[in-house]
Amino acid sequence: MTRVIHTGDTHIGYQQYNSPDRRRDFLEAFREVAEDAITDDVDAVIHAGDLFHDRRPGLIDLQGTVEILRTLADADVPFLAVVGNHEGKRDAQWLDLFADLGLATRLDDSPVVVDDVAFYGLDFVPRSRRDALEYDFESVPESADHSVLISHGLFEPFAHADWDTDRLLAESTVEFDAVLLGDNHAADTAEVRDTWVTYCGSTERASASERDPRGYNLVTFDEEVAITRRSIADTREFVFVDVDLAEDEGVDRVTERVREYDLEDAVVIVTIEGEGRPITPASIEELATDRGALVARVNDRRDLPDEDEAVSVSFADPDAAVRERVRDLGLSNAALEIDGTVRDGDLPDSNVRESVERRVRELLEDDDAAFDPAPERSPDDADVTTVADQLSETDTAADPSSTADVEADSSGSNTDVETADSGSTADAEASGSDADESMDEPVETAETTADEDADHASLGDFA
Repeated sequence: MTRVIHTGDTHIGYQQYNSPDRRRDFLEAFREVAEDAITDDVDAVIHAGDLFHDRRPGLIDLQGTVEILRTLADADVPFLAVVGNHEGKRDAQWLDLFADLGLATRLDDSPVVVDDVAFYGLDFVPRSRRDALEYDFESVPESADHSVLISHGLFEPFAHADWDTDRLLAESTVEFDAVLLGDNHAADTAEVRDTWVTYCGSTERASASERDPRGYNLVTFDEEVAITRRSIADTREFVFVDVDLAEDEGVDRVTERVREYDLEDAVVIVTIEGEGRPITPASIEELATDRGALVARVNDRRDLPDEDEAVSVSFADPDAAVRERVRDLGLSNAALEIDGTVRDGDLPDSNVRESVERRVRELLEDDDAAFDPAPERSPDDADVTTVADQLSETDTAADPSSTADVEADSSGSNTDVETADSGSTADAEASGSDADESMDEPVETAETTADEDADHASLGDFA
């Protein structure tokens, strides 16, 4: 009998809600899985992709991951894994580094045998390349009684599927007893062509839509394949406060509902529906944090009419409007320089992040107060230069008389678009499952796709 932990979508390094505590939570959830594996003396930990949330994880996250993998190695518990869409790089993968350190095995089309089970791997493959994919695996060794495929993607027959599981199993050169999957954060199991196909779910909640307890699968290979579900006990508590407001109810009713819960150190998600009066999300979020919540978010799902007067905004000179708004922010010269880097049309999008990080480090090394707010400036200060200033100097052919009149209903908020505001009424975090496109739908860039002119692709192409 062979017993393995099937886990995935640990998303280490994800600073959810911009909270350092939440970032640590994702690493600690992975640590708990490893500790369970050692305590239960399982034969291996199988990871189905997205170990990291980003293809460029931070040093602290890498150090923490290496530490956890080393505890597994010291306990003689193999760590076998594939590459997910979040962490996939164009060249060598982080798994390759961990393999070089003797801490992990990256699965591919060649079998890795643990006791009597042969494990194969299929990294995430972009949709544009799957039609050319040939499911050509090496033969199952005679010493193996079972064969298992580990992969990452949204497979049928599960929600949001875009990968043909039936074709995979029909065309595969190996007859698999089970397919262990990652990418969908909701745990689920189905049977396709007499083969068990299962998702383990994520180890931490990556969005407010993930209400079920987080956990992993325990898979046992004996005469048959048995899949059981285990919860992770110490994940961050999420408190979901659902309020259905009657027509005559408003903020008092929401406040009353929030006070019914113990919010200490929890992530609090308040969801409002019904026909009640408009509320101010910021006041509810402030109440929750005052009662000890780590993070509070209000999601008002009602389509409320806007009762305030319309406001007409005229931009006779858009560049001037941008310059004025940037000056009003009181940004330091260093911050203005970073703003220019982000907006620089000549800088490839893929290089913006690294360029900004490098320049921020340089500025802080020269002056640790470089980003302190600037003193009040007048509109004609010569030392304030934005990208809009530069454009207006070079694009004198633009018609200054062009006018864009925007009619907008004022809701009492600024007309400026605000992002990452703590008072936001919508949860813009990453998706509850990798099936949620806001977080996990891959962007097919040079780092995630290869030459699509090839007539055929083998599994080795994606290893």
